[in-house]
Amino acid sequence: MSATQAPVTILVVDDDPGLTRLIERALRREGYQTAAVGSGLEATEWLKQHRADLLLLDLKLPDMEGPALIESMAAMRRPVPFIIITGQGDERVAVDMMKRGALDYLVKDVNFIEFVPTVARRALSQLDKEQRLAAAEADRQRLEQEILHISELEQQRIGRDLHDDLGQQLAGLSIMATMLSRSLASRGAPEVPEAAKITDLLKKTVALTRSLARGLHPVAEEPDGLVSALHDLAARTTSLFQIDCRFECTGAVQMNDYSAATHLYRIAQEAVSNGVKHGRAREVRIGLNFNGVQLTLTVKDDGGGIGAVDPTRQGMGLRIMHYRAGMIGGRLSIEKQESGGTCVTCTLPAT
Repeated sequence: MSATQAPVTILVVDDDPGLTRLIERALRREGYQTAAVGSGLEATEWLKQHRADLLLLDLKLPDMEGPALIESMAAMRRPVPFIIITGQGDERVAVDMMKRGALDYLVKDVNFIEFVPTVARRALSQLDKEQRLAAAEADRQRLEQEILHISELEQQRIGRDLHDDLGQQLAGLSIMATMLSRSLASRGAPEVPEAAKITDLLKKTVALTRSLARGLHPVAEEPDGLVSALHDLAARTTSLFQIDCRFECTGAVQMNDYSAATHLYRIAQEAVSNGVKHGRAREVRIGLNFNGVQLTLTVKDDGGGIGAVDPTRQGMGLRIMHYRAGMIGGRLSIEKQESGGTCVTCTLPAT
């Protein structure tokens, strides 16, 4: 324990004063801070005023059973990690309590006091490892969020550059090429066919640049930006893959949360791409519905369908879809339809 770290506090809950004193003495020799009470009610009142890092709990108290005290702490939203103290012959009850969350158990036998510090130290070490793992997981999730956010910002920047810079320059060149082609045609110049090809190629390049810009920065920062973006996704999918892709919207869907709208769009985009490229779908339906309680995005296709999704083996695209849904407080499901094809559903509570 470092000099700056607060001492670990262990609360002993047992109705045997003599035994309690021995337990406290053994724990204090190990550097732990202790407190002791003799009943479940006293433990509840103590925990309302103080903080404990660990609880040593006798299963049989004068006013309540150990499980009842654990339930009481949970109801108070003051759960404390605990070790069960039990008499000889009650090991089965202690094992049952471990299934309810106990870290370990101690049996009141001749070696009981000797084992108390060891078991407490082991339980606290386990808690420390779990807390470190939880902190590492929180850091990982925060880093993933930052990476995804930075990626979105970079895509938006590239999309704006394509639209505002390169797109404008190409549009200017297209106009100049058109004027040149007309000038050559008016003079009957032999270069007219080549000029016409250049003009046509530039027009196609301008259209492609604009399409790329929309794909990188698809959702406008306005309340109906998501609806417009999904309309555009359906139209571009139909044109690009020569399939029947339609967008259907029910209810007034207005989203002021631009980040959530973008995540929903990316989920729909990935679902459509999976249906077309992997499922070989010929028909895709993108749906958006708001019933006043929750927003529901659905993407259904008539492709080959998807098998049972194993979260540990799914591809990057599916993992990112689940992650995006989680970031905005949504829930994602991916199911194979009885009629064939796949249905992707993302539900988001109204805010």
